[in-house]
Amino acid sequence: MEGFFKNLLLAFIPVFVAVDAIGTLPIYIALTDTMGRAEKRLVLIESLVTALCLAVGFIFLGKLIFRFLGITVGDFMVAGGAVLFCIAILDILGPQEGRKISQKQLGVVPLGTPLLAGPALLATSLLIIEEYGIVPTIVSVTLNILIAGGIFSLSNLLIRLLGEAGSKALSKITSLFLAAIAVMIVRKGLVFLYSGM
Repeated sequence: MEGFFKNLLLAFIPVFVAVDAIGTLPIYIALTDTMGRAEKRLVLIESLVTALCLAVGFIFLGKLIFRFLGITVGDFMVAGGAVLFCIAILDILGPQEGRKISQKQLGVVPLGTPLLAGPALLATSLLIIEEYGIVPTIVSVTLNILIAGGIFSLSNLLIRLLGEAGSKALSKITSLFLAAIAVMIVRKGLVFLYSGM
């Protein structure tokens, strides 16, 4: 039992870094700032369910899917980064009122994936399975996604502190950070692909 908890702790730390709930919080605020409390709750639940299902499914089927399709973790990172970059650019250039991401889509893409269950989490999960076992990996992924949900649920408090003008400014700034994160994911994917050649 002591070995299990040690493995769980060792698996928890890299997954916590990969999920990066604190870093994703401003992006969540920016994407949901025009929604009411009930809408936000629904989007939050959808994003957590999407992230959890994708991450746990990927733990069991990831290597098989990659092998079957002939893709690598690097390919996955480049694709995920490209999707995030497109979302960020649309948000920076387009007016907020005209945003065309529906409530349902927002919970699934980009919040559920690739922000919560993105290339970093999926790649990390595959790596720590080999090191710490499948059960500690699944438990650590589940705990981290639930922690992200708890952090996101505090967004209303942060919005009240910032005010309307602050929220709009934060929205544009975080869209720029999202674009930078996307470029970073693509860069890491390209490095991964180059190192595997």
